[in-house]
Amino acid sequence: MLIGILQCGHFPEELQGETGDYGALYSNFLSGYGFDFKVFSVCDGIFPDSATDCDGWLISGSKYGAYEDHAWIPRLEDLIRAIKDADRPLVGVCFGHQIIAQALGGTVEKFDGGWSVGRTIYRFDDREEALNAWHQDQVTALPDGARVLASSDRCAYAALAYGNRIYTIQPHPEFDRREVAGLLKVRGAALDATVRDGAAAALDMPVDNKTEADKIAAHFQRAMA
Repeated sequence: MLIGILQCGHFPEELQGETGDYGALYSNFLSGYGFDFKVFSVCDGIFPDSATDCDGWLISGSKYGAYEDHAWIPRLEDLIRAIKDADRPLVGVCFGHQIIAQALGGTVEKFDGGWSVGRTIYRFDDREEALNAWHQDQVTALPDGARVLASSDRCAYAALAYGNRIYTIQPHPEFDRREVAGLLKVRGAALDATVRDGAAAALDMPVDNKTEADKIAAHFQRAMA
């Protein structure tokens, strides 16, 4: 099964020697499930020819805002709607979660309560998951047909589903200690000290990345069964 990774930004260049770019982060996150991957750097204008070029799609995180004026964002929204119409499975993470909601009629804004960074507890219907966050933007109004799957104290719409083909999540299940520590090093100075220090203090606490990897892999696999 070929998963197309729609890369909407670049992981900080000074960290890529250890982590790779977003395409590598997601490929590693979903390794071991039998998938092949192809990366399209849509933020650089590199798009697939068609929504059916890959069996499934994953939209990455990004430093950009879904509401910002970049030529590639309306084009990405058109592709999201085409993927939905083609009934291909789609996953969105952080920016991906937001841009899918926006493309389908929702609203994305900066959260007036500030940043969510580091290990955060998300409440699903039947469990809690600890996952790493790095965002201030979030979905503030839902598109028609969106189902809320999870929330946190600082994010009401932290995971969404649209039918059985689209699953999106606000935190970064591809981020482990290494990624959060690196981001704190290169971008932490812009954060409130309380947020920064809280994230640093939680770096060595466990997170449920494998739970999300299993869930996302199953989402793709079910669609192709």
